[in-house]
Amino acid sequence: MNSQIIEELRKITEEEQVLLSGDGVIDRKLYQTEELSDAGATGYVVNAKKLLDAGKLITIRKHTRFAHFPAHSHNYVEVIYMCEGETHHVVNGKDVILKKGELLFLNQNSIQEIYPAGEGDIAVNFIILPEFFDHAIHMMNAEESLLKSFVLDCMTGENKEAGYLHFQVSDVIPVQNLVENLIWTLMNPTQNKRSINQFTMGLLLLQLINCADSIATDSDAENQKLMIQVLQYAEEHYRDGELSQLAELLHYDLYWLSREIKRRTGQNYTDIVQTKRLSQACFLLSTTTKPVSDIALMVGYENISYFHRIFQKRYGMTPRQYRIDCK
Repeated sequence: MNSQIIEELRKITEEEQVLLSGDGVIDRKLYQTEELSDAGATGYVVNAKKLLDAGKLITIRKHTRFAHFPAHSHNYVEVIYMCEGETHHVVNGKDVILKKGELLFLNQNSIQEIYPAGEGDIAVNFIILPEFFDHAIHMMNAEESLLKSFVLDCMTGENKEAGYLHFQVSDVIPVQNLVENLIWTLMNPTQNKRSINQFTMGLLLLQLINCADSIATDSDAENQKLMIQVLQYAEEHYRDGELSQLAELLHYDLYWLSREIKRRTGQNYTDIVQTKRLSQACFLLSTTTKPVSDIALMVGYENISYFHRIFQKRYGMTPRQYRIDCK
């Protein structure tokens, strides 16, 4: 990460100095308002109004070190990025050790406790109102993933999927670059800041979709883990991967697996694969000069006429028109 950003984040804040001089107990008035907590009798709600200036949809603040944050929830979406060192969280009863370069997404219904961080443990918190993700969701429109479901849950205030997503992506360079860009823009005066932040977040989420094998969640349900495996398999084998092969690989009955995918996603496996194929076709149409017939074959369609038909049904235009519009 940029040395200028790190040096700024290493500085002891006024709040941290008070903690070092006292008993290490946070001042709740800095974080909460007088409202009932959904986090239970021992918890409290961190309120976005305490952290976000009026009219803003996203802001960034350094994670306060040296303090124990007791169980709490948020009335906003929180994304934590570990710049240096590590932090110990308990989210919905599960221990999460967030290490350098990793991301932790928390929805509004998550119950989080944070153990004290040391001076070398530097993290940043993105405080995000759900409507900030409107543009990112449009960018993710063609992709079905656990991350997209999580973001939609955040936008509706529901908790159908996971309470948190822990992305262990310290070695994924595009993700690291996009997070650093987002931090830089939020920390410095920049023209068109809101648009830049929304596009950057959209690109970040698109990159994270490709990291399905690096996600840990709070769900104990086998079905949740199963959907991660299904979506990852579709991502890697959309050209020729059959559901029967996946069922054999996971040691599940084929018909049970088919019904479970439909129940959990509202789509059958063929729909999921077709969405991925067409999404990849769009990418190739917009970034290469390969003939449409070659692209159809590359994404798994041997019947070129069928490819044209379903492409036009999905996007309202032919592949050639799509390519022209992208220029």
